[in-house]
Amino acid sequence: MSDCIFCKIIEKKIPSKVVHEDAETFAFEDINPQAPTHVLIIPKRHVPTVSDLVPGDDALVGRLHRVAAKIASDRGIAQGGYRIVVNTNRDAGQTVFHVHLHLLGGRPMQWPPG
Repeated sequence: MSDCIFCKIIEKKIPSKVVHEDAETFAFEDINPQAPTHVLIIPKRHVPTVSDLVPGDDALVGRLHRVAAKIASDRGIAQGGYRIVVNTNRDAGQTVFHVHLHLLGGRPMQWPPG
């Protein structure tokens, strides 16, 4: 999608601190981190929200989570714990309408989160 900031980041039209890239996914450091580790993991294909995912996307959703787990392991936060957050639509705090997982870790998390 031409006006999507995440699509522009994938296309390298906007610089980012790339953490991971493969044929289906892209991960980069959040520009406004909320924890010592705050990485965004996104599909390379533009999907606006979780509500727009279809049954054919099941493998992609699993892939996004596996990438998050690998990054958590690589960063040394897996054993202590980490959080994966997905905001869907405005009331939940989604500001960029391209599905993305927030990988947060490196500090104790609080509950409830919102």
